[in-house]
Order: sequence, then C-alpha cells, then structure tokens
Amino acid sequence: MEERLIGLVPAAGKGVRLNLPFPKELYPVAGVGGYRPAAQFVLDNLQVAGVNHVVLVINETKHQLIGHFGDGHRFGLTLSYVVQEPLPQNNSSTSPGLAHALDCGYHLTRGKTVFFGMPDTIMEPREVFRLMREEARDQDDAILALFPTTRPEKFGMVRTGDEGRVEQVIDKPRETDLTHMWGCIMWRPRFTEHLHESVQKRGIADFAQILNEALSLGMVLRSVRLDEGTYCDLGTYEEIADMEKERRHK
Repeated sequence: MEERLIGLVPAAGKGVRLNLPFPKELYPVAGVGGYRPAAQFVLDNLQVAGVNHVVLVINETKHQLIGHFGDGHRFGLTLSYVVQEPLPQNNSSTSPGLAHALDCGYHLTRGKTVFFGMPDTIMEPREVFRLMREEARDQDDAILALFPTTRPEKFGMVRTGDEGRVEQVIDKPRETDLTHMWGCIMWRPRFTEHLHESVQKRGIADFAQILNEALSLGMVLRSVRLDEGTYCDLGTYEEIADMEKERRHK
C-alpha cells in the first residue's frame, strides 16, 4: 500500500525576538532568481520529496502569511491552514509550544506519513526530505535528519548507535560531547498517535520528551546524518546576519 504523504510546518510563533512588522516566516532571503520569503525554502524542500499537500499551523495574527501563500497553487502545492489557539494557562507565552502545534494538525495528518520542518530555517541540501524518504525502512516509525552544529545549547542534540538508530534526544544541553542536532523529521502513523496521546491525554509539552518516550516504548527512530549539510535558524538578528554572511561566501 502506497504511503500518503503530508507536510507539517508549525508557524504559530509570534516572533517577538525579531519585532518585525510582518511574520518572520516572510523575512526576505536572497536566493536563485531574487528574494524569497524564508518559509518558501522549507516548502521547496518538501516539494523535492514529492510532498504536495502541506499543513501550515498558524496563530490568529498570521493574516499576511495566508495572504502571501494563499491556497498554494502558485507554488505548485495544496496548502491547508490550522489555527493554534492559546492555552488558558499559557496566556503569557508566545505559543503553547511545539508539541501542541504539531498535534493541531492531527485531523489532517492522522494515518499519513508526515514530513515536519520549521518555516524560519533554511536547510541544505534542498533534497533533505527526499533523502529521508529514501532512507526509511518499513519498520521505521521516524527518521530524523541530523545536521552538524557548534551551538548545541540552541538545539535538540541526538545520540545515535548502529545503523543510525536514535538512542537519545537531549534538548539544548549547555555541555555535551554530541555534535549533531535534529533539523527536520519524517514520521509514520504510529508516531502521530503517540504524539496525539502525549499532548491531549497526558499534557506533555516537551517534544524531546515525546521523542525519548517513543524510544522507551520500542518505536524505531533512525537518522540520516548530513555531515556536509547546513541548517540556518532565523530566530534572531544575529542568526540572520550569520546566515547572510555564510551565503555570500558560497
């Protein structure tokens, strides 16, 4: 039976660190043929893998994001939008968190193979999702794409074993001997159900905890290690400046 594919891109954060007059997902980044909004890069990554339906999780303020991407037909995609509403106990936060955002699309992602990437990052190679899809075996519940980083305190660092088996995810460690962080993930229906149960029934907000508990439950999580790959997170002006500097020198 052929897998049904769907993309999942959480774009519900309010981007308060950048204080832009528009969603940070629309930050213009120089690329082939001129400038493109940051979120278009992950959509391109998904298209290369044959993923043509993408769910964008947004908050109630992201009208400009909808206005730019529309239904997706101008980009060769079908786009669906899901609103992540604030949780009553979390009114002071910018959003209820990543795990909750990913579960917001459950009614669209259940029963499908999900390709999850962030909208304010630029990942190379652009074939990253295709490489993950090609690497996946029938018994795999999830595939994590691993990128080298010199800033482990900012990312989810991953310990792996034989054949790329994921053994542990350590979120934003201050000190570690690990060198690779996860940048995007492909997962199958069993993990979708685990995520949904963790968020909705157990109230778990920590996505790293959800990944580690999947391992303890016997799920198979493996990795694709992209030693020559790059992962640029555009969360702060410092990171944007670093990204533009690196791209100018290529």
